Amino acid sequence: MKIKYYQEYSPLLGRDMEFKVYGTSGRPLIGLPCGNGRFYDWENFGMIDNISHWIRDGKIQVITPDTIDTETVTAHQEAPAGRVALYEKWFQYITTELVPRIHEICGSEEKIIVAGIAMGAYHAANLFFRRPDLFGGLIALSGTYDTQNLYGSYMDDTLYMNAPLNSLANLPADHKYIPVFNKSRIAICVGQGDWEDDALASTRRLQKILQDKGIRAWVDYWGYDSAHHWYWWKQQMNYFLDYVLRE
Repeated sequence: MKIKYYQEYSPLLGRDMEFKVYGTSGRPLIGLPCGNGRFYDWENFGMIDNISHWIRDGKIQVITPDTIDTETVTAHQEAPAGRVALYEKWFQYITTELVPRIHEICGSEEKIIVAGIAMGAYHAANLFFRRPDLFGGLIALSGTYDTQNLYGSYMDDTLYMNAPLNSLANLPADHKYIPVFNKSRIAICVGQGDWEDDALASTRRLQKILQDKGIRAWVDYWGYDSAHHWYWWKQQMNYFLDYVLRE
C-alpha cells in the first residue's frame, strides 16, 4: 500500500497542517479521529490495516487530516466564542483548502466520503450535513451531535451552523439539501455497551430528526457488548464501508 505524508500551509488557519494519504485509486474517504486525535491515529490504532483490503483493491483512498480539537471543541478553559470561531476556520480549511487538494491528489472530482469516530463522528456529520455538495457519503460511529457537551449553554450563529441536532431540526421540509442527502448513503452507528451512553442518547435524537425530515439513513444500534473502543469501531467501519461503497 502506498502511503504519502503531506505538510502544507493553511492560509485560513495560519499554520502548517498535516495529513496522510493511503492508496492510489478509488473513492476518496476522509477519516477523522477521536477527540484530540491526530492525523496518524487511524494508522497507529490499526484502522488503516483493518480496512487495507479496500485500499489495496482500489476501492478507496483514505485521507486522514489533522484536527485542532485541543484549541476548539475540548478547550473548555477558553471562552466559547473564540473556540467556535476557530472551529469554523478549521471547517473552512477542510472544505475550501483540503477538499480541492484531495481532488488534485486523487485525480478525481468525485464526492468524498467522510467517516469519523467519537468526536470525529461529530466532525464528519457536521461536514456532511453542511456541505452535501462536497461529501457524498457518511459513516459516523459513536458520535454525539449536539454541542452542549462541548460549549455548555453557549450558542451563536456560527455555533448553530456547527450543531447538527439544532440546524437539522429546523431544516424546512422542502429544503434543497434533502434530496441531495438522499442520493448519498448515510450510516450512523453506536454501541450500547460501556462508555456509549452519551453517544447512544444523541444518536437516538439524530435518528428521530432524520426520520421527521425524510432523510434516509441507516442508523444501527449494536449490542450491549459493543463499547466505545477501537476494537468495535474497526468492525463497524468494515461493515458500513460495504454498504456505503455499494453501487
